[in-house]
Amino acid sequence: MQHAILAVGGAEDKVHGKEILHTFFERAGGTAACIGIIPCASRDPVAIAGRYEQIFTAMGASQIAIMDIRDRTQGEDPAWKTVLEPCTGVFITGGDQVRLCGLLADTPLIDSIRQLAQLGQLTLAGTSAGAAVMGHHMIAGGGSGETPHRSLVDMALGLGFVPEVIVDQHFHNRNRMARLMSAIAMQPDRLGLGIDEDTCALFEGHGRFQVIGKGVVAVVDAAAITHTNATDVGPEEPIGLHGLRVHLLAHGDRFDLTHRRVLAALC
Repeated sequence: MQHAILAVGGAEDKVHGKEILHTFFERAGGTAACIGIIPCASRDPVAIAGRYEQIFTAMGASQIAIMDIRDRTQGEDPAWKTVLEPCTGVFITGGDQVRLCGLLADTPLIDSIRQLAQLGQLTLAGTSAGAAVMGHHMIAGGGSGETPHRSLVDMALGLGFVPEVIVDQHFHNRNRMARLMSAIAMQPDRLGLGIDEDTCALFEGHGRFQVIGKGVVAVVDAAAITHTNATDVGPEEPIGLHGLRVHLLAHGDRFDLTHRRVLAALC
């Protein structure tokens, strides 16, 4: 099975079909998988790591490693690379993406995970906060609803697993379209992905992703905009974006990041 990177919008099914978690598990090697769980975004890492450990153990994972990192010094310990070495999959849980980046950005562990995932030698998944950190630029926080404006979104640097995207999660459920549009107005060369709960953008090689799950992935593309006032208005004034493209992709739909186009669904 080909390794992949999975950005999950949060609140993925953990009880019934577990489609997204099963997809991660199979991509990580199935019953031969060694799965590393990174619960650092959570304020209760023991509980959240325990829940995923129970799920993946029940699926039949051969080995599970909990990377419970509580402070920056611990996160910079090169010994974590030894823990990572046998892993065929890494799962980053939800919580606070700012906390996650504060603990792990620019550490040997994250640098190794990024390299292995981008080379297709490791399956990586992040849910909720774990998805928010996927891009080079990250939505660190902000509001919901309203009209797009700069003060609606707080931006920071993410972990750069899929550097060309900006991910927002719990998307439809928390009414975050204006927030994502505000982020893309500030970084128009990036592609915005708004991922619903129990929904996943699954990135494979060749710069493509496929949608799996129960909701949609909204793609916000500013490549063809003809005009924006984003640099001319105040932080709380409405942003205009002319020629903005928005796609809503459902289960099975695919998208080409390189050419910014929707691909035919796989039969």
